[in-house]
Amino acid sequence: MISSSRFVAILDACVLYPAPIRDLLLNFAAEGLFLPKWTDQIHDEWTRNLLKNRPELSSGQLQRTVDAMSRAFPDAKVSNYTTLIKSIKLPDEDDRHILAAAIRCKADLIVTANLKDFPKECLAQFSMEAQHPDEFINNIIGLNPETSLKAFLKQVSYLKNPPLTAFQVLDNFKKVGLNNTANSLLELLRNIV
Repeated sequence: MISSSRFVAILDACVLYPAPIRDLLLNFAAEGLFLPKWTDQIHDEWTRNLLKNRPELSSGQLQRTVDAMSRAFPDAKVSNYTTLIKSIKLPDEDDRHILAAAIRCKADLIVTANLKDFPKECLAQFSMEAQHPDEFINNIIGLNPETSLKAFLKQVSYLKNPPLTAFQVLDNFKKVGLNNTANSLLELLRNIV
């Protein structure tokens, strides 16, 4: 159950790559809604792919983001998981490190947009599950609406270049597949306006 900061989720590279998802997850974690976990390999994957697809970004910019994440969540980095990789069977062998890290840190689940790469039957033997970020975040909102709204509004307030309204940020969430999340946050916003 996603009810306290004791809930541990390993964040796949595909949910750290899009800034709107990454920022919302990190703001939720900063408010104590869950404990985020990742590995150096996960960071390498999302930053490498972002640099490849967004040549206007520099490796220095992305390293500053990774460093800021590490400072904000000093216990998030998972180590000593590589010995588990060989014993794991997944459709995409390149994703075994994520499950290995999740097992090592005793995560409650893996947050990933690539659910097909983490079939339930493969995860069940490790008492693990995977959730799409939209489902994960929306579940948190349902359980902790006030704190979730606070985290979202904090995210909006940090956006300065360019500044965006809450409604523009919600539109950005929809563009990256967070439709239910955007709708739930919109409903919360309407209740305070």
